[in-house]
Amino acid sequence: MATKKLEVSSTAFGEGKTIPKRYTADGENVSPPLKWSEPPDDTQSFAIVCDDPDAPSGTFVHWTAWNIKADERELQEALPHLADQADLRQGANSFGRPGYGGPKPPPGKPHHYRFHVYALDIRPDVDPGISPAELERALRGHILAEGRLTGLYGR
Repeated sequence: MATKKLEVSSTAFGEGKTIPKRYTADGENVSPPLKWSEPPDDTQSFAIVCDDPDAPSGTFVHWTAWNIKADERELQEALPHLADQADLRQGANSFGRPGYGGPKPPPGKPHHYRFHVYALDIRPDVDPGISPAELERALRGHILAEGRLTGLYGR
């Protein structure tokens, strides 16, 4: 199934621009605000995955969230770090905790942080706190549209 493109943006930073300290582990470590464009009509929910492909040990996942309502077009900043909430669920990040874990790269070149937004034809029936790999398996074959916003952060 060919996926359509979602446009993803944030009022906190632009594509390829520096993520403000507030949204990193060096700051308040809160999730940034995200917005996305209209999805296909048969969208049942959205999922978000934020990862860092530049991590020394391989791709590091900073956030997984799913079961975001189909009529939503944005998430406000500073979502609680809870696995199960009324409007969405969040899985374990590579830090081993549910919710958003902001950038904390080693000193050196800035890393790329990719905020992927997926429009899905299902509401994944998976438990909060699942691993990023388990969420990826649950989404496989159900992505109708996707988009990405990439921010940079270095120390």
